[in-house]
Amino acid sequence: QIQLAESGGGLVQPGGSLRLSCQASGAIRALNTMGWYRQTPGKQRDLVAEITYGGAIRYVDSVKGRFTISRDNAKGTVDLQMNSLQPEDTAIYFCNADQGYNRAGKIEYWGRGTQVTVSS
Repeated sequence: QIQLAESGGGLVQPGGSLRLSCQASGAIRALNTMGWYRQTPGKQRDLVAEITYGGAIRYVDSVKGRFTISRDNAKGTVDLQMNSLQPEDTAIYFCNADQGYNRAGKIEYWGRGTQVTVSS
């Protein structure tokens, strides 16, 4: 079993920066892909960025060049450095991690989320 705990959200002005961190506990050596999703009221939870155990990275187009995801496999952490934040980045950000698939589907875990608000 994996537990994920996010930190680092808050209020920032447009153009500012925040760094989100996620700490996994439990069987961290079995983690495959780790990533960040975000959700606004009434909308689905969407991928922001993800990174595989081997370091392959994927970003959603809207954050390319502004956000950077990084991971420490030994520590079980995944961070998201967010620069040039804009009001449309306002959302609850969730940490996600998976352990691959079984017959029932994807084995994945979610953190409780951290609020990011970009406003002047």
